[in-house]
Amino acid sequence: MEVCQPLNEVANSSCHAIQQLDQQLAALRQQCDPIQHFEDYEGEVHKLFAQAERGVLEEDLSGLDVDTPVIEVNGTCYHRVLRSSETYQTVAGSINVPRTLYRNGQDRCIVPLELRAGIVEGYWTPRAAKQAVWMVAQMPPGDVKNLLDLMGNMSPSESSLARLPKKFNDQWEPNREAFEGILWESIKVPEKAVTAAASLDGVMLPMKDGKRKEKREQNKIDGKRTRGPAGCREASCGTLSFYDAQGERLSTVRIGRMPESKKVTLKNSLSELLDEALRQKPDLTLVKVADGAKDNWTFLANELPEGHEIVDFYHAAEHLKKAFDLSYGENSAKSKEKFTTYRHILKEEPEGVEKVIKALAYQHKRHPRRSKLKTELEYFRNNRARMQYAEHLLQSLPIGSGVIEAACKTLVTQRMKCSGMRWRLPGGQGILTLRSLIQSKLFDNGWKLLAVTYCCKVIKTGVDNVIPFPSQKAE
Repeated sequence: MEVCQPLNEVANSSCHAIQQLDQQLAALRQQCDPIQHFEDYEGEVHKLFAQAERGVLEEDLSGLDVDTPVIEVNGTCYHRVLRSSETYQTVAGSINVPRTLYRNGQDRCIVPLELRAGIVEGYWTPRAAKQAVWMVAQMPPGDVKNLLDLMGNMSPSESSLARLPKKFNDQWEPNREAFEGILWESIKVPEKAVTAAASLDGVMLPMKDGKRKEKREQNKIDGKRTRGPAGCREASCGTLSFYDAQGERLSTVRIGRMPESKKVTLKNSLSELLDEALRQKPDLTLVKVADGAKDNWTFLANELPEGHEIVDFYHAAEHLKKAFDLSYGENSAKSKEKFTTYRHILKEEPEGVEKVIKALAYQHKRHPRRSKLKTELEYFRNNRARMQYAEHLLQSLPIGSGVIEAACKTLVTQRMKCSGMRWRLPGGQGILTLRSLIQSKLFDNGWKLLAVTYCCKVIKTGVDNVIPFPSQKAE
């Protein structure tokens, strides 16, 4: 016999909590007539409703318990060993519920009540976990704790909140490929979209396991600087944006990953996301936009389908300014004049990059010993095919990587580079995954996928001829 679920199939609880709420509200109104301080009165009303909500949740959650000698879960039999009470965190605050524990022959214990309700990490009800993990993705646990205390609802400890991203990641990463496949299929390419732009970039992130001391010791031996971000590694971000025929951005999907060699996971996820978009709308014009980093273009040019390759115009403009500063003096009037002129040429005139290369080649000929000037000249020569900005603008294609730059800021910097913060991979990846889902408007779908992993079907076996484990009494 299968134990019924989901929650909406559980029998309705009694109206005791609601009746008690009516009585308490009547008493409060009588006591506060007339109302002198509405803020205080509002707070008291909130407390009464939260208390009633806890009563209902407590009653209905306890109704999901299974108290029988033997159950079966995923083909394994478990024997009843203990019945005791446990505290769970709900959106209305903590509740205490009696539940039964079961154990198999390998000493593994399970709680049917938690499996049927989808209790997260043995403590959070699903809705409470969803709200808490969303908040922790947006702000540090201490701030979340203060916010929850101000709201007067659930009251988890700061340490419980701090553990959530890592627990989320522990549950998400083993299923990541399957989850992403479902999420990518759920994304609908905008009807007006004619262009898809793929980008990736990185941002340095302070790490707890960044071998900071070892790097600084080695820098000291090598005669290099012993200050600066020695304990940092590069987190990576990827975006896929959709544009209409006028070049207006319609939507963006963002992906964030903790430091990893060659950004392998990020690149795989971005490739699969693009494949799904092109499957839905094969006539999309593909644009690949990034700065001039070699590794980015090895991926964009060789591992993604054919499309327009564009070096971010604003990075190109920075290199152009540096070249003229090297030629005429940093921030000199002549440098500013030349930069303004050739920036316009680079962006607006056909084959503008060739004119820029010619101008910089002339400057290098005048100053042959300025090696940094030669480096800037080679930057434009190496990327000339990706700098046809006037042609791309005529086609209403994006020429800037502002979307990926913003993703690096909003996914990583704003949350993960606050004063004193340092990260390990699991907790940091949990934050980045959550922020990616939230900013891509995929959080609800992503949470549904994760919540299912905490639920399981519980079957009463009806076996009477088994020898149960010795029962234990809760203290």
